[in-house]
Amino acid sequence: MEVKHADLSSLKIDRANKTSGGGGMKMYIIAAVILLLAVIGYLNKDAFFDSAPEVTTVTLTQYTPSQVSSVLNASGYVVAQRQAAVASKGTGRLVFLGVVEGDKVKKEQIIARLEDTDVIAALNAAKASLLLSEADLKDAENQLRREKEMLLSGATSQMSFENAEARYLRVLANIAIAKAQIEAQEVNLENTRIRAPFDGTVLTKNADVGEIVAPFAASASSRAAVVTIADMSSLEVETDVSESNIYRIVPGQPCEITLDAYSDIRYQGYVTKIVPTADRAKATVLVKVGFRKYDSRVLPEMGAKVAFLEKDAEIKDEETKTFTVLPVTAVRDRDGRKFVYIFSDGLLQEKEILTGELVGAFIEVKGGLTSGERVINNLTEEFQSGKPVKLKGE
Repeated sequence: MEVKHADLSSLKIDRANKTSGGGGMKMYIIAAVILLLAVIGYLNKDAFFDSAPEVTTVTLTQYTPSQVSSVLNASGYVVAQRQAAVASKGTGRLVFLGVVEGDKVKKEQIIARLEDTDVIAALNAAKASLLLSEADLKDAENQLRREKEMLLSGATSQMSFENAEARYLRVLANIAIAKAQIEAQEVNLENTRIRAPFDGTVLTKNADVGEIVAPFAASASSRAAVVTIADMSSLEVETDVSESNIYRIVPGQPCEITLDAYSDIRYQGYVTKIVPTADRAKATVLVKVGFRKYDSRVLPEMGAKVAFLEKDAEIKDEETKTFTVLPVTAVRDRDGRKFVYIFSDGLLQEKEILTGELVGAFIEVKGGLTSGERVINNLTEEFQSGKPVKLKGE
């Protein structure tokens, strides 16, 4: 009953005594935002504060004056246009082989011989048969002359005369047969001699003395070709040119040839033939490039690179020299001296270089740089020694 009459006025909320707790929360939020911005700024400081310019670099390059007028480059192989795998027309055992790899041979020179005793025996028999027929011929001629004289005087019959005439004709036929047999055996004997078809150099030796040689190598134990010969004066480079670029090539066009084995030597060449058909699988056209002059270092099947030059390009002998060059845009001229800037540990380092002649858009470097040093290209006035830079793309 006493609870019903309790004074509840003391339980009222006094809104006049409101605290300032909401203002403190706002300050915390502002501080958090400032801190977040500071963290973001720190993480992206390079983007905001790094003003180092981006640069590209080049290195020393080997160059030739003719490359200035190059319109197309291709690769291929040195191929002898006159090359033959020399074999025998006859079958027999090889008893003589007079050449080895690298030997030079002359046309019609005997380079190998097959066993020929059976052929010589057959040839001797044919010659003896001819001698016998020639001996019979003299007797047949005398008998025919006597029968003819006796027929005119009536001392013999017509039948006897005709028999003598028939014998004479048979002897003549036997002589013709004997001569044909001699020719056939001489051909068989020649077939045992293997001769060089042209002047050339032996590339490979495919058979050895004692092996059986057959025209078509009928069995696994026999050989078809005895040696392979190439005419070293017919060497050309065969290269495949893309169909889309073949319009750039014309017969007689000057070229520069570099062998993979001797990359520092340049050979002058020219387009000798554009084979009038395309390779469907590779979408290329075969182009043959001849040498204007070459030496004994050029060998068949060597890899080669061909630079096709402009049609009116003239190559001088001295242009086969190789230059070490830099782009002109990477070199700065100051008071008659040449300088470049090297990229080193993110900074520019100035170096003085010794230069030579201009080669198109390049300049020859004779000293002051080593191979592999990264040189700043496309120099402007903003580049100074010691200034930080960034490599483009890094």
